[in-house]
Amino acid sequence: MSASDRLVLGFDTSAAHCAAALVSGDRVLATRVEAMRTGQAERLMPLLEEVLAEAGAGWHDLAALGIGTGPGNFTGTRIAVAAGRGLALGLGIPAEGVTVPEAYAEDRDVIVCLPGPRDMVHLSHAGEIVTTEGTIPPGWSAPLTGPAAEALGATTGRVVVAAPDLATAIARIAARRAAPGRPRPAPYYLRPADAAPPADAPPAILP
Repeated sequence: MSASDRLVLGFDTSAAHCAAALVSGDRVLATRVEAMRTGQAERLMPLLEEVLAEAGAGWHDLAALGIGTGPGNFTGTRIAVAAGRGLALGLGIPAEGVTVPEAYAEDRDVIVCLPGPRDMVHLSHAGEIVTTEGTIPPGWSAPLTGPAAEALGATTGRVVVAAPDLATAIARIAARRAAPGRPRPAPYYLRPADAAPPADAPPAILP
């Protein structure tokens, strides 16, 4: 198998879904998206095994992993990242972190629209991310794409283009850049976690 045809498994749990795809070069061998608000931690590994089985592949056939790193649900993002790191270590293959805006843009000049809390929208363009109530920053003239694009396009009159399958895009991007020595996948957060470390003083350590 040539480097361009290596098997890459991509997956994402950063929103209310479990999504996975297996690619080899330009071919999508299997893909699966299941909507769920909770339960991604229990469902992810069986889903990945089902995607591999559908393509007649096994874990040790994989050359690399693509991991969706957010932004998105705090816990969901950590589920995919933790699973990806563990699998990469156990299989001895690289795991490449891919942000959700990167995946939805997939090298196109587009504005990626992601749903945010309290009816806000996260907009990403050329690596810059802003959070808005529905306005588009001046100078951002590209078409809209992503899961929140239809609603924003309807209110602004902007052109909306189809978004790629998220897990497939993650796998394709990982196939191009995953390599030994690359940084490990890490969650991408737009704001710090709400949880704070304990305020109590640490216990004294006796000699």
